[in-house]
Amino acid sequence: MNDRLTPEKLRSWRWFGPNDLRSFGHRSRARQMGLGPDDWQGKPIIAILNTWSEINPCHLHFKVLAENVRKGVLQAGGLPVEIPVLSLSESFMKPTTMLYRNLLAMETEEVLRCHPVDGAVLLGACDKTTPALIMGSLSAGLPFIFVPGGPMLRGNWHGETLGSGSDAWKYWAEKRAGNLSEAAWCEIEDGIARSHGHCMTMGTASTMTAITETLGLTMPGASSIPASDAAHWRMAAESGRQIVQNVWQDLRPSRFLDLRSFENAIVADMAVGGSTNAIIHLIAMAGRAGVPLALAKFDEISRRTPRLADLRPAGRFLMEDFYFAGGLRALLAQVPDLLHLPARTVNGRTLGENLEGAQIYKPEVIRPRGEALSADGGTAVLYGNLAPDGAVIKHAAMEPRFQQHTGPALVFADYDDLAARIDDPELPVTADTVLVLQNAGPVGAPGMPEWGMLPIPQKLLKAGVRDLLRISDARMSGTSYGACVLHIAPESAVGGPLALVQTGDLICLDVPARSLTLQVSEADLAARRAAWKPTPSRAKRGYLSLFLQEVTQADQGCDFRFLHAGEPLPEPAIH
Repeated sequence: MNDRLTPEKLRSWRWFGPNDLRSFGHRSRARQMGLGPDDWQGKPIIAILNTWSEINPCHLHFKVLAENVRKGVLQAGGLPVEIPVLSLSESFMKPTTMLYRNLLAMETEEVLRCHPVDGAVLLGACDKTTPALIMGSLSAGLPFIFVPGGPMLRGNWHGETLGSGSDAWKYWAEKRAGNLSEAAWCEIEDGIARSHGHCMTMGTASTMTAITETLGLTMPGASSIPASDAAHWRMAAESGRQIVQNVWQDLRPSRFLDLRSFENAIVADMAVGGSTNAIIHLIAMAGRAGVPLALAKFDEISRRTPRLADLRPAGRFLMEDFYFAGGLRALLAQVPDLLHLPARTVNGRTLGENLEGAQIYKPEVIRPRGEALSADGGTAVLYGNLAPDGAVIKHAAMEPRFQQHTGPALVFADYDDLAARIDDPELPVTADTVLVLQNAGPVGAPGMPEWGMLPIPQKLLKAGVRDLLRISDARMSGTSYGACVLHIAPESAVGGPLALVQTGDLICLDVPARSLTLQVSEADLAARRAAWKPTPSRAKRGYLSLFLQEVTQADQGCDFRFLHAGEPLPEPAIH
């Protein structure tokens, strides 16, 4: 632990401390806001970055959450300043919040750099919000703590528990098959999201907050608390108190995160049966910390990490059950040999110290190590001539018959083509067909939307088929399930092999061998490649133009090239 800073060493002192005209202006404007010298002299100024929005249901409670953080900051002798930043509403932003993750990361970095703040508390929950806030804060290099928004309450329909996302896909398939009435569908719509908070399945939101806690960026146990639980407010206040101490100690996550921290996060991802989206976000977050994280590392760790959380979409239970079963601490305590326990965390203790005393209270929800749901993490990284730079599949959430499967491709050129033809009664598709979606990646879509769970054709649904091998360069919602190969890199829009697939080509998936191959001769592929032409870009200006120029591929985290770790930017001049 570093020695305690003196007040003159606080970053905010550069704005308020000197006896000059510029600082006079800063102090006079602070007085204009009702503040006085007792508010800023010798006190850390803490930014509360709030992603609250009236159009983000995951964050509807963040006004109260921010007040609890504020309370903790004041109790510890700091000055809290709430600053709004972009709210990434997974439910409503189109074509995808992934398109805007990097925009929030840029805003976070610059907001922290340009203001007189010494540290930050980040309020986030909805899928891309968590990595975006962390990416930007790591680049800014200040002390920070993440406060997760928490999962919503479990859904209900006719006494049956509903899980957000997962049961939407399930019952939508039944409705398309003619097995569910319009009235029942409307009742499910009314009961599936009963409170504020993010998805209560082990989707991307819950996966990312579990990862963030394992990285050591939240208070211990913070990631599992339901949004409506009073423990959530207490955790927020505790985070406010802790960040003030961390500023005095100059405890910056950008200094203690290393490869071991990110390997711990991958273990957590696999043990909870997490979302495939976490792979892209973790690579991007590691890049901001200056830690090279190869896609192959995820498969390496997945192979040796047992899946212990019986959570939807790959299991039975929901996040409320997980919390009362002991939460993430109880789960991680089952795999100490797979973790780097001396890794540092934001409360000044090690990960190992934070796990002391953790217990499982409901072994049907969190399995003891000797009763694991599976010997591996249920996510695999695939390579082959169809995915030279890799692809991923969550094989724990698909029908076992697809572990090794060869079938003819049925190609859709883009999402519009898919939507127009998928329910055509004359569609040439069988239960062995491999659905292929092109131009759905970072550049092609653009933004790499969650289109990877291609709908099963209606004619197959009516015949009883509920899973089908589907491959794309898109992502898939963490609440989704099925035999979906995702994140194919390089993507089709930049000339990756996926662009060369034609209807009727045989595609072979072998999960045990970690391979994905297109059974077409090299000569034929070369001829197709020579004839291939990229689609002209429709983005002539604005953020989308910047995105298309700078975004990396899925195996590199889809961050902007110019935002990867490098020499830190100098502190702003105060003139």
